[in-house]
Amino acid sequence: MKAVRKGVRWSLAALVPGEVVLVLCVVGGVRIAPAARLAVELAALVVMAVSTGLLAVDHRRHRRDGLDRRSAFLAAVGDTVAAPVRRVIAHEFFLTTSFLRWVARRGPHGVRDGDLPVPYAPGQTAVMYGFLFVCVVETVALAFLIPWPVVHAVTLVLDIWGCYFVIALHASCVVRPHVIGADGSLRLRFGALLDIRIPADRIASVRLDRKFPDGKLAAVGENGVADMAVAGQTTVTVELNEPVRYVRALGRPAEARAFRFYADDPAPAVAALRAAGPSAGTDRTRDTPGSGPVGRTR
Repeated sequence: MKAVRKGVRWSLAALVPGEVVLVLCVVGGVRIAPAARLAVELAALVVMAVSTGLLAVDHRRHRRDGLDRRSAFLAAVGDTVAAPVRRVIAHEFFLTTSFLRWVARRGPHGVRDGDLPVPYAPGQTAVMYGFLFVCVVETVALAFLIPWPVVHAVTLVLDIWGCYFVIALHASCVVRPHVIGADGSLRLRFGALLDIRIPADRIASVRLDRKFPDGKLAAVGENGVADMAVAGQTTVTVELNEPVRYVRALGRPAEARAFRFYADDPAPAVAALRAAGPSAGTDRTRDTPGSGPVGRTR
């Protein structure tokens, strides 16, 4: 069973790019031998049939262990589908739903009554639309420069997807802002790539603090601080009394004892976090010069 499960995991990891290559060849006008196309489709059918069978077996096993239907299904998927494949599928799903939410002009995702959304997307709007302009120019230029139909079709599909990705990523940042919960908790996000939840009792202090870090998104430095910069800057620093574990954008686990993040209007966010803190036992924290007035820590 272990060998079958391992084979299914590797097959699922290769199935999606294989189908993409097949579609690109068809779009580009490449003639594919009927036998080769039939072999690819049969292989995909066998992999899907075997994986469905494994999912059913694992689902029944987890149900016997006492899990409800949803939890048993998620556990079964985790047993059968490799983590990188799950992350890619989940990211594309959240990216698409965020794009549709942005187009439909619905409210921010994950914000309940009493919560305070903290937008950060406006700080990167110019950069994202700059990337989009470059993608469009590249698409048009390659359409005139590449004479080979097959290569032209492949690059056209990839360029169109690149334009969509830039728009969808920005849309996910718009509809998925940071969130300060009514209970004083903090949820830090970056579109569909990152979601960090910090309980209220972990927050020790918060202050206005403009920094210009150069590290990767949510990477933890030697001082235990994780930076979530937008357009190369952060405006709020939150220090914790206990480290918080989280998963970075590419699935790597991390642990930080402080977070620096960007808020388009940081003063209300800092005020909300301080107001949600306990009224007794708090001290004073000194904001960095030019970052705002002195306030009370949580």
